Amino acid sequence: MKRALLKVEEDSILDSLLDDHVHTGVETPLRKDAFELSDREKITEIAHHVHAIMHTLGLEMSDESLRDTPMRVAKMYVTEVFKGLNPANKPSISLFTNNYKYSQILLERNIKLYSYCEHHLVPIIGKVHIAYIPDKYVIGLSKLNRIAQYYAKRPQVQERLTEQIADELKKALQTEHVAVIIEADHLCVASRGVEDTHSDTVTAHYSGKFNNEQTRNELMTLLHK
Repeated sequence: MKRALLKVEEDSILDSLLDDHVHTGVETPLRKDAFELSDREKITEIAHHVHAIMHTLGLEMSDESLRDTPMRVAKMYVTEVFKGLNPANKPSISLFTNNYKYSQILLERNIKLYSYCEHHLVPIIGKVHIAYIPDKYVIGLSKLNRIAQYYAKRPQVQERLTEQIADELKKALQTEHVAVIIEADHLCVASRGVEDTHSDTVTAHYSGKFNNEQTRNELMTLLHK
């Protein structure tokens, strides 16, 4: 009985540790040899391991419905949902001289967000709002979407994703006047664990003039019109 209680306690501690969200730096943690394998080689390797996982779970991998799943998952990981890990897929940035001398808030709302939680590899679904106050340059509107989606297409935590988008915009636009807000549902919360389907998570980055209360209030007004 005592041994059984100890086992339950150990399992509870392990579950708690696995659910803890450990945060590292703003950079996505990549190994130095992350790109030594080609995409084709990565797909082959991942498919092998997915097959092994499914087999271990007891699935009959010769079944017509299942036999191609490992390859489909592998291709999805490398060429779609995690393609943002590869710098070769980083979008080119189109900048234009701010000839209009526009100096007010430019806001793009409700950019679609599909990412994957790096702790359980299940989806993060939501929207990104990006605002900036131009200085010398403005950016093509579609590039705001592409920057957000590039950093989303990797295993992520929402806090890091927020900072990565903001940092990229500040470097590209050569201005500190940037704000990024993310609202998202985490399926690691909704579909497992506490199974809470009602809560969402909001993160924000404000820098430059957006640290000014009046500018922040103006942004909030525009955001909720």
